[in-house]
Amino acid sequence: MVRFGLTVVRHGETRYNKDKILQGQGVDEPLSATGFRQADAAGLFLSNVKFTHVFSSDLLRAKQTAAAILGKNRFCKDLEIKYDARLRERKYGVAEGKPLADLKAMAKDAGEQCPSFTPSGGETLDEVRERARDFFEFLCQLAVELEQKEHGKPGAPGRSSGTSGEQFVFPWTNHCSEAELSSAGSGSSTVLDANILVVSHGAYMRNWIGYMVSDLNCTLPANLTKSQLSSVSPNTGVSHFIIKLENGNLLKPDITCVCLNQDSHLVDVGAECVASKVF
Repeated sequence: MVRFGLTVVRHGETRYNKDKILQGQGVDEPLSATGFRQADAAGLFLSNVKFTHVFSSDLLRAKQTAAAILGKNRFCKDLEIKYDARLRERKYGVAEGKPLADLKAMAKDAGEQCPSFTPSGGETLDEVRERARDFFEFLCQLAVELEQKEHGKPGAPGRSSGTSGEQFVFPWTNHCSEAELSSAGSGSSTVLDANILVVSHGAYMRNWIGYMVSDLNCTLPANLTKSQLSSVSPNTGVSHFIIKLENGNLLKPDITCVCLNQDSHLVDVGAECVASKVF
């Protein structure tokens, strides 16, 4: 069985987030001072996790967040960050650079709900989901190839001897039940073929998680509400998943969500940091 960890983090706050202005893909704002503090806090939260791969959106706010997180890591400060356009925020077309209120007004004028409304020149939700699906399948293929490569080495030891428990110390055990941890572990809680960090964006992440739940039957934490599932992650919110591929089957991944949009690391950063959910 192929098994890998996936940690997904939203970028830190930008000035436009705070002012409730849409960025999408066309506005490439850097992190604000608050955003850098959030990214550092997320890095400290994840500092004992040894990642094998790091992927980030190629937009500046995500790139800066990924760099800050790795900068705080005990094990992989020098790990290469790979930038991937498939992780970019949803494209909002003519609404980019404008207040969120303008997008809501456009949606109302069109007789549609804001989350599903597509402004002129923007991406539909289906198009965003297709990007997310394509990237997730890429990650699954990557994990399968790593496992095959490891087992194909002459005289290679068993997989379990290659990954020590210390490398995969997860900080979110206090944010999920014993049953969820047991489900994620399934008898080999520290043995992973890969442990992947992804830094992306709020609306994109919501669509990606929606795809994993509705299309791939991802198992969710027992105490998660529908409102929490449909909400946009706070800036630097952390979600963690364990993905299992029985016999390397890419078509039927077994996905367990260990935690969703976890933000306890922001408590000492400032209350204003937790609230911003503008894309």
